[in-house]
Amino acid sequence: MQISIDEINDLIRQETQNDGSPISALESIQARYRYLPPQALILVSENFDVPLSQVYSVATFYHVFSLKPKGKHSLHVCMGTACHVRGSPQILDRLQTKLDVKPGGTTRDKLFTLETVNCLGACALGPIVVADGEYSGQMTAQKADGLVKKIMRAEERRG
Repeated sequence: MQISIDEINDLIRQETQNDGSPISALESIQARYRYLPPQALILVSENFDVPLSQVYSVATFYHVFSLKPKGKHSLHVCMGTACHVRGSPQILDRLQTKLDVKPGGTTRDKLFTLETVNCLGACALGPIVVADGEYSGQMTAQKADGLVKKIMRAEERRG
């Protein structure tokens, strides 16, 4: 995805005109690019007159922000105790194999980012995989295959 300095400046300008904060500007940039390009951190720092170190601290503190490009679709596998004992390691292994990506990584085609989380707070439904914000409980390796296929079919239809 091509990074446009003009577009980043427009996103920042919209936030400054609406009495936004550096965090809201970072959220807008993250939503557009699926990560925070280095240029964006510098521009937020300059436009909000905040030290770059402070902008970087915010960008690295909050889990919603990423300094690395993310995939179009996110898969979060719960590795909390309840999910773990019910098979989340096997689900994670299956997704890693199927997508050829390690946790925290993004597929070569930039379609999927695979991440683990410590707990999603829905232990009774475990093991859980969250795909693009949608919770899928009582997950199995076979259901994980189906989840990936469903997303890929939807992409093909859009394609």
